[in-house]
Amino acid sequence: MREDAMTDALLAGDTALVTGAANGIGRAVAEALAAEGARVVLADVNADQGEAVAAALRHAGRDARFIATDLAAPGAAETLFTAALGSLGRLSILVHCASPRRHETETALEVTPEAWRRMVAVNLEAGFTLGQLAGRHMRDTATAGPRGRIVLVTSLHAESPRNLPHYSASKAGLTMVMKELARALGPHGIRVNAIAPGAIAGGGFQANPELAARIALGRLGAPEDVARAAVGLLAERFSAYVTGTTVVVDGGLALHNWIAPPA
Repeated sequence: MREDAMTDALLAGDTALVTGAANGIGRAVAEALAAEGARVVLADVNADQGEAVAAALRHAGRDARFIATDLAAPGAAETLFTAALGSLGRLSILVHCASPRRHETETALEVTPEAWRRMVAVNLEAGFTLGQLAGRHMRDTATAGPRGRIVLVTSLHAESPRNLPHYSASKAGLTMVMKELARALGPHGIRVNAIAPGAIAGGGFQANPELAARIALGRLGAPEDVARAAVGLLAERFSAYVTGTTVVVDGGLALHNWIAPPA
């Protein structure tokens, strides 16, 4: 939390579950939410790294704890939600960042059935299940604290094919899940949005530095760029009238003409 603004924290009083929080975007989001006053449960398949991130947050004076989970496993999303709720008592924020690692060679002719199943299970099925469970809980506890907010991390892949059919399809589906949840939960004052990152170095994406030449702002993104956008979307001070939309955080990558050479 900002040392000069303890009472001005954007998310003071909030309780948050962040998936995929052991590294990359998920870790940056969890750290940013904790810095703005939220109590945070971090979840990830990487137990050692996730525990280390939570411990570092506690050492810095934040309220954080870690739950190990493999969201590709049957029933894992339900088990995680129950455990997070048991730890926090109430959930006002859900951010779903978890996604399996992928390889740029996994085209529509190369991706395996197992890779497809795991990607869809983590990105789409777990995203829907957690969103539904969190939404119901936020609806039923609307008078008990801060209004609920959900952010689902999608991708530029949700809008155009980029050689990763399982990743692209699951992220496109997750975008529609966001919209359906926003429609269902809006009447209860619960906001649901998505963030579509571009070329963000670290985590599941290993970016080629040469890609920066195709980005309008001239650099690869950092997980912190996405985390700041997430805080902005979640903060009632800035986004109280924003729901059902996708915020693109790509430095202008989507503006690139894929046929013409970089300017």
